[in-house]
Amino acid sequence: MYTPPIVIKVIDHRPFGRKPVVGQCTIDSLEEFRCDPYVTKAEVAMSSKVALMSAPRDVIIDIEDRRPLLEAQHAEKEKESVDWWSKFYSSIGEHERCGPYLQKGYDTIKVYEEELEKVPDFQGLNDFCKTFKLQRGKADDDDDEDPTVVGEFKGSFRMYALSDDPGVPAPPRQFRELPDSGPQETVVRIYIVRGIDLQPKDNNGKCDPYIKIALGKKTIEDRDNYKPNTLNPTFGRMFEITCFLPQDKDLKISVYDYDMLSSDEKVGETVIDLENRFLSRFGSYCGLPQSYCVSGINQWRDQLKPMKVLENLARLKGCRPPVTSDNGNTIAFGGREYSLSDFETNKVIHQHLGPADERLALHVLRTQGLVPEHVETRTLYSSFQPTLSQGKLQMWVDVFPKSLGLPGPPFDISPRKPKKYFLRVVIWNTSEVILDETSITGERMSDIYVKGWMPGMEEDKQKTDVHYRSLDGDGNFNWRLVYHFDYLPAEQLCLVSKKEHFWSLDKTEFRTPPKLIVQIWDNDKFSLDDYLGTLELDLHHLIPHSKTPEKCSLKVIPEVTGSVPHKGHPSTSLFEQKSVRGWWPCVREEDGKKVLAGKVEMTLEILGEKEADERPAGKGREEPNMNPKLDPPNRPETSFFWFTNPCKTMKFIVWRRFKWIFIGIIILLIVLLFVGIFLYSLPNYISMKIVNPFHS
Repeated sequence: MYTPPIVIKVIDHRPFGRKPVVGQCTIDSLEEFRCDPYVTKAEVAMSSKVALMSAPRDVIIDIEDRRPLLEAQHAEKEKESVDWWSKFYSSIGEHERCGPYLQKGYDTIKVYEEELEKVPDFQGLNDFCKTFKLQRGKADDDDDEDPTVVGEFKGSFRMYALSDDPGVPAPPRQFRELPDSGPQETVVRIYIVRGIDLQPKDNNGKCDPYIKIALGKKTIEDRDNYKPNTLNPTFGRMFEITCFLPQDKDLKISVYDYDMLSSDEKVGETVIDLENRFLSRFGSYCGLPQSYCVSGINQWRDQLKPMKVLENLARLKGCRPPVTSDNGNTIAFGGREYSLSDFETNKVIHQHLGPADERLALHVLRTQGLVPEHVETRTLYSSFQPTLSQGKLQMWVDVFPKSLGLPGPPFDISPRKPKKYFLRVVIWNTSEVILDETSITGERMSDIYVKGWMPGMEEDKQKTDVHYRSLDGDGNFNWRLVYHFDYLPAEQLCLVSKKEHFWSLDKTEFRTPPKLIVQIWDNDKFSLDDYLGTLELDLHHLIPHSKTPEKCSLKVIPEVTGSVPHKGHPSTSLFEQKSVRGWWPCVREEDGKKVLAGKVEMTLEILGEKEADERPAGKGREEPNMNPKLDPPNRPETSFFWFTNPCKTMKFIVWRRFKWIFIGIIILLIVLLFVGIFLYSLPNYISMKIVNPFHS
């Protein structure tokens, strides 16, 4: 069937009868607007959505938290281990960063790899009305550029055939229920999760991105919260703006690169049509979660409860309202009967879930093709390169009309804040350390000391004092090493912030697993120290320790044996056990094989910031020397540095090994002295005997 194109013109009425054309749009095909006028569709009935706002409604009111103290403490502890980011990471498959979130049976969200408008199931969110670009001017045939876009026309068409018989009644009128043309005041919440592969803007191949929001005449510039030296920033920001629809329908989200000395440069931007989201029959104004929760991190945030939303949906579809039975465990809707057991048979029932009827109503809503709770991935574009991606932004938007009352509490998507922890390591003794040197007297010995640090914090390396002249590999220290670090309990990672170069203006954040590296070294005063062995401990999975040095061996190290630790010695988490003392083996590599380099006795203790203040302890044996108090080590008299102790050197090195030689030399010297004296006095004695001057 031939359908001529429709030309829509916007004309400006000016003084003196001038009526210039501001812009126009040509619709070449009306095929997609063909319909059966005798069939009532949801798209048509959806226009009554705004009228529903004046209907009786439920409004969520925050009630003062009066939970028992024990329950409140449990909730605070749970908040440390699970948060909104746990839900996000569990939804994208990064289970190592979500902690025990999935084990608790909590919700996940749908993460779209594209804009919500590009998801095929939601028809571009143009189901209520279409958007047509108004253009001015005409492009040349050889010019690839489009005519100038001066605005938009939003509307829709319905095309259907009329009977040739004038006696046949006209079909039902279309667009019978239209929304009020007046402005609708709404609360808009913009959640910016993170950026992905942003276009670099700095000389170091990175950028310092921050967010800028523009909606109508309102602008929010989040310049103070820029993320330094990254192309994949984690923003974790929520912005709340009040606006009027449809006047302020275009939400513009821009990413800028922060510069201290020059003007900030725009990375890219994306624009969202809030009117389409507000009027769409797919419920894109606020996504549906998987379960109805009245508390916790997944607390219901819509203004209407699930049952009320389901009743409104029934009115929009022109079907009977839902009917509940069996104390809310069964709902009849749309010609079907739904049971709560059909949806929650294998689901963990936790303490945050709401009443059964509301939970079931939400489950039914999720079967109606509505927009689920989600995070969309929007591509950023620049006006200089409008066809090239400048990176992506993961985010979502909620739109709440004020006429329905206050919305529920917003999600807290703030980036995870680390907690300060202290790791105290007391080095007590070493045993069977490799004797790496030979003394001047030919004895095998080592001047032992222990060094330790946490990966990522190499600038905080600490070491004990030196146990000189260990002749049997034993060393005594009684020395405390203290490390403070920032820790993310939900991710079980340490957060390290440091400058990549000395000329860098900002610190760059790194995430590293909490580990402790302990090494045994041989001290040399006039040359480089000699490395003897190392021990690496994962604080979340400590290798088994031994109570005595005799039982300590390389069998507890999986990398050496090539197998898992013995079932009788399971690995433990220091964050759960808090403190542990024992012997661990140190290894070194010789000829491609790992061999025992020594054994070290340590106490490992981990404390929070409050506990560290209550139980202070100094480094080494410095004050405050407590928790526990460390006495000077009981080292043998042979443990000293020969260069600074000449007397002890003579006593314990020279005399002990060569005393019989010295005694023999002394006796020999005495004998030689007597012989010399005898030979010296013998001529005089003989002459006196011959002359005999005293003989009368």
